[in-house]
Amino acid sequence: MERQETYVGIDVAKAGMDIAVFPSDERWSTLNDDAGIRQLVSRLKTLEPALVLLEASGGLELPIVAALAVEELPVVVVNPRQVRDFARATGKLAKTDTLDAVVLAHFGEAVRPPVRPLRDSETQLLSSLVARRHQLVTMLVSEKNRLSTASTDAVRPSIETHIDWLERELDDLGGNLQQIIRRSPVWREKDDLLRTVPGIGEQVSLTLLSHLPELGTLGHRQIAALVGVAPFNRDSGTLRGKRTVWGGRARVRASLYMGALTASRCNPVIRDFYQRLLAAGKPKKVALTACMRKLLVTLNSILKHRSPWYDVTLKKTHNTS
Repeated sequence: MERQETYVGIDVAKAGMDIAVFPSDERWSTLNDDAGIRQLVSRLKTLEPALVLLEASGGLELPIVAALAVEELPVVVVNPRQVRDFARATGKLAKTDTLDAVVLAHFGEAVRPPVRPLRDSETQLLSSLVARRHQLVTMLVSEKNRLSTASTDAVRPSIETHIDWLERELDDLGGNLQQIIRRSPVWREKDDLLRTVPGIGEQVSLTLLSHLPELGTLGHRQIAALVGVAPFNRDSGTLRGKRTVWGGRARVRASLYMGALTASRCNPVIRDFYQRLLAAGKPKKVALTACMRKLLVTLNSILKHRSPWYDVTLKKTHNTS
């Protein structure tokens, strides 16, 4: 008889993990520490699951994902919102750690999300530094706003001192990020390729490298859906609703927005595309979202074919002539 495939859901908390297996309905819990992770990996290896699913949990899942990946177990980190939508669609409205693990396992069997390349330790380091830079920039903007609205001189020196410290930290962090990029031949090549595109600067490139490791490995529709810039239909019967984008990776999308905004002014391909959409009556927001998708697809193609931006555009020009 053909062996039935097994799907495992793991709900991760700071102190422990709840594990559920579909379709056997086997369930157990363990501590979220080195010993617990080793025990989990050993037990899952005997199960030989088709997929192991975890939700993105703000970094709590990373040690477990790394341990599973080292043992070549098929692990997938999924968007929590997708899992909650699936739970509601299947009538599971209650929410506990054990039930979350059960829903994850069932989600794996029903949806079967693809196993994507996992971020290695260097990419995780880069990701954490980029996240820290984002935090520092947010704090710096807040402090500058407070300085501009400070009603008394008593607090101004404190705010100014903190602003000076934040700016020094940003400079130091920027240097560390560049050292990490330059130290890795693979990242150096990717960074150089991405920055051949007018509109893609240092920060956009860093965000893409750290938060979108799949760039260059997926098709254009898949990468657009992953980031959240692919339009989805909203039709029913004869009703044709507006196409909307949703979901995806918010930080990548925010950075891509800034890149598209710059590219709409200095990148001849994106600028012409943007102007054509505006001339056709598209709202600026819709036109700019389309530019984000076009820019992302271009960047994906550049990394996939290891070809600088001007080579890609010349090739397209040649093919259409």
